[in-house]
Amino acid sequence: MNSMKFVWPLTIFTAVGMLVACGNSSVNSMKYPETRIVDVIDTLWDTPVADPYRWLEDDRDPEVVEWVGEQASTAREFLDALPEREVLRERCEALFNHPRVGIPRRIGEKIFLTRNNGLQNQSVIFVQEGEGEEERVFLDPNSLSEDGTVTASLSGASPDGRFVVEVRNAAGSDWQEMRVIDLETGKSTGEVLEWVKFSGASWIDGGFYYSRYPAPEGSAFSAENTYHSVYFHEVGRPQSEDRLVFRNDDEPNRYHFAGATEDGKYVVLSTSTGTDGNSLHVKSLEEDGAQWRPIVTGFKNNSSMVDHVDGGLYVLTDIGAPRYRLIAADPADPSNMDLWRDILPESEDLLESVSVVGGQLWATYLRNASNRVMRYDLDGSNPRVVSLPSEVGSVGGFGGKMDATELYYAFTSFTQPTSIYKLDIATGQSALWSMPDVAFNPEEFEAHQEWYESKDGTPVPMFIVHKKSLVRDGSNPTLLYAYGGFNISLTPSFSASNIAFLERGGIYAMPNLRGGGEFGEAWHKAGMLLDKQNVFDDFFAAGEYLVREGYTSHDKLAIAGGSNGGLLVGAIMTQRPDFARVALPAVGVMDMLRYHKFTIGWGWIPEYGCADSSKADFENLLGYSPVHNLRNGVIYPSTMVTTADHDDRVVPAHSFKFAARLQATHKGTRPVLLRVETNAGHGAGKPTGKILDEQADKWAFVLNELDAI
Repeated sequence: MNSMKFVWPLTIFTAVGMLVACGNSSVNSMKYPETRIVDVIDTLWDTPVADPYRWLEDDRDPEVVEWVGEQASTAREFLDALPEREVLRERCEALFNHPRVGIPRRIGEKIFLTRNNGLQNQSVIFVQEGEGEEERVFLDPNSLSEDGTVTASLSGASPDGRFVVEVRNAAGSDWQEMRVIDLETGKSTGEVLEWVKFSGASWIDGGFYYSRYPAPEGSAFSAENTYHSVYFHEVGRPQSEDRLVFRNDDEPNRYHFAGATEDGKYVVLSTSTGTDGNSLHVKSLEEDGAQWRPIVTGFKNNSSMVDHVDGGLYVLTDIGAPRYRLIAADPADPSNMDLWRDILPESEDLLESVSVVGGQLWATYLRNASNRVMRYDLDGSNPRVVSLPSEVGSVGGFGGKMDATELYYAFTSFTQPTSIYKLDIATGQSALWSMPDVAFNPEEFEAHQEWYESKDGTPVPMFIVHKKSLVRDGSNPTLLYAYGGFNISLTPSFSASNIAFLERGGIYAMPNLRGGGEFGEAWHKAGMLLDKQNVFDDFFAAGEYLVREGYTSHDKLAIAGGSNGGLLVGAIMTQRPDFARVALPAVGVMDMLRYHKFTIGWGWIPEYGCADSSKADFENLLGYSPVHNLRNGVIYPSTMVTTADHDDRVVPAHSFKFAARLQATHKGTRPVLLRVETNAGHGAGKPTGKILDEQADKWAFVLNELDAI
């Protein structure tokens, strides 16, 4: 492992009388399932807060199961009757139906890659015994379940190329199973590692480091997950014999990840209290009785180990550099910042990631929400630009080992499907290796970036995609999509589903709101905790800009977001119900007073704050919590709330409670649907068939409610 960039889990009434009020029956012409109201009132900081749908939190309750089934049937009946729904499903299928290839990966002499013929539920893993050799199927995840809901991928490989870890997820859950595959035989060694979550597999000779939780008490999909711990698994041994490497019995609500440097000389431990900020410790693997030495302590900054290079520990950090820098620390005294050496100093662009491949540094930067890539010598000298297909787009890959002679990377943009390139390290030249043939004409569309001012005067960028023939007359159906949180950057990428909307004269707009990571940690912090309202204000300003510039109108505007973006949509529609005609909150965090009580919700406290911790946090969260800010007798947008029965990241109770409350308070004839996907989770690993059904439902709902069919 030559890059240890850990992925943090999320790939998140003004009057007391309103606080305790329960919704009246909806005057909506639609007939919704009856939802029981319970007399539950919590008192937080001397303030009574009603929670009349608390009972919907228990996903194992037969009454909840029945209610969800009735809601799903109601939504299904409405969606199936929409005009053009089947036509849109067919068009989405045609757009999806093209061969797709993943980034090749070399393990020893073998080369692994994924392929999908177009409509397979899961991509198949292929292997070549060497460069130019015939491909054969190594693992077909589609054979692991009848409905295609079990995914399989390859994680870390042993230094000698003998073994690789296979990771399986079932029904979209974050829970994983790990298996060790012997690449000489192509078969499993027999051991199965369970209750793995938020983990990689980092090898040294004989085994690998990984992270897991104790088996949950109660529901596996909603019970709180605590005591994330690092273990070492020795090949051929049962999981019960795994060696505990690190666990903090005094602090159950922390994440712990461990990874070894490629040369096997050090193991690095990353610890965090949530999704923002972490500490780093290092231990020598060559010294008997070696102890953990701190590199970075506390949780105020973000740092990740890149590798051990020329006697230095290369660390990517925002310490003293909100847009990140790469430093080299002395392994003998790694926390002594006076001894740190800048390898890649902070620049005007955000330094997103660094990898060490083929004796070179490969640095991926973000400039105005698009990627650029630089290569350097190992000491940070001799900078050279890696030529990319376009200045507006996103890259991935640039992985490999120190002795590699080539590497692969992916490039995508709003109008270019994800394509794979092969780069010769000696010459620095890239060549197109694979580009999918999608059934659309990219010349018909354009994508550009425009800037607008938010409420407080802050300039915010937004990508806008549409047909070149578009007329700005204010009548164009528009989908405004954003996220705005957790230091996550939204960058240009291709969506076959979006093409189906753009072909019909639609506009896709994607602003880079504060709270994201597009401009470094300062941009992130400006949209978190007590400054969360900035995110919503940035989104409001994006919509107003689109209206003012003639792209669309409020009656032709749909808003969408997932997870933390689902929270965004919920907050927007409760603060300004007339802002958009259609709202699509997906797998959203809707109850901001109780989110931390389920699965890994406690990990979001650094981002949101906690209602139980301080009165200031409570008042702030209550001020925008979607569930708590729905008001009786208000005309809300046509709304389709989406969630999934196996979402154990943002538990479906959030969506259940929000939909129930919205159906009870909403006035008028606009529909309020709760679409619950079965055998699916937060989004990752969803089978192609389910994706097509979901996208057809979404676009049919949007176009119908915007009167654009």
